[in-house]
Amino acid sequence: MAAKEQKLDTFTWEGKDRKGNKTSGETSSASQALLKAQLRKQGITPKKIKKKSKPLFGGNKKITPFDIATFTRQMATMMKAGVPLVQSFDIVADGLENKGLQELVIALRDDVSAGNSFAAALKQHPKHFDDLYCNLVESGESAGALEGMLDRVATYLEKTENLKRKVKKAMTYPISVIIVAIIVTSILLVKVVPQFEALFQGFGADLPAFTQFVIGISEWLQKWWIVALIGIILFFTGFKAAKRKSQKFSDIVDKYILKLPVVGLILDRSAVAKFARVLSTTFASGVPLVDALDSVSRATGNAVYRDAIVFIKTEVSSGTQLQTAMRQTGVFPVLAVQLTSIGEESGNLDEMLSKVADQYEAEVDDLVDNLTALMEPMIMAVLGVLVGGLIIAMYLPIFQMGSAVG
Repeated sequence: MAAKEQKLDTFTWEGKDRKGNKTSGETSSASQALLKAQLRKQGITPKKIKKKSKPLFGGNKKITPFDIATFTRQMATMMKAGVPLVQSFDIVADGLENKGLQELVIALRDDVSAGNSFAAALKQHPKHFDDLYCNLVESGESAGALEGMLDRVATYLEKTENLKRKVKKAMTYPISVIIVAIIVTSILLVKVVPQFEALFQGFGADLPAFTQFVIGISEWLQKWWIVALIGIILFFTGFKAAKRKSQKFSDIVDKYILKLPVVGLILDRSAVAKFARVLSTTFASGVPLVDALDSVSRATGNAVYRDAIVFIKTEVSSGTQLQTAMRQTGVFPVLAVQLTSIGEESGNLDEMLSKVADQYEAEVDDLVDNLTALMEPMIMAVLGVLVGGLIIAMYLPIFQMGSAVG
């Protein structure tokens, strides 16, 4: 089990080096005592150590997965250029604007300087480096090819994060349509419809059923808008909490979300791309196929594919070919199964899986672009129906009165 990540504080220090020269600096550490030990190992005799106070506003920025991908790429570049590992940490940290990421890199440098391996240092921060990342780096260190492994991990992270961004973009558009429609309709019902309602009171005639329906909604919303707002917030908060806490509920959501038009297809293809990308990376790194499937099952982000991969692992463990097990699940596209079959037969499984990932990442990109183009007129149509419907409801009594007078 990974060790719990330590909370790091920033300290400013002054001291003397081995030659007796005064030196000073700023270092992140878990405690003042640990920092003293780290400085002594570096040949520095600390004279004064002071904890740096955090700014009232604009503290450390959140470290995102994209930040980790950037850090990995920079480390791979440094090491490929022949820069030693510890010095690579210093160079990368100096160029970072994200204070939180900078402190994380400095903490990794201090751990490695103290004699720990790179993988062991990474395992101290499970919040930012998962088991797959740590295991791949450990494999690279053991094989003496850390720079090549970091390059492969960086490529995997970059492509995975780009894919996530495309999926988020696809999900954001439909949600934005719903939010805009709700806001515009609510404003019209609360601010505009009451003006017409006051006008209709002087007509002395029965209003059309559609107009009465809209006025009824307007009156309810004016009276209970706080309840409606709280209800919407509670619904989405409860949905999110249930999905996080209940595995069964989360699995049901994952199953039915794949059946949604367009969005479901995007999520389906992104899961296939993640499966192929992670399996290609781990298999190319020398991880046995059965062990690699463990990492893959947690990376697809969908319960349907997670269960399918667990089934595949069981079948492969009993001697079944990967492409045969994939076909038996009934969830993988034919092209993905065919390319996997070619990779197994030719002995280039990692290369063909990489092609599968490239293929479905490109398909996700096209689907997101198509969805974006489709949603633009859809937004106009939805808003047009809502606004137009309210206008018709408000003007129907006026039209009827004009017809009666004529």
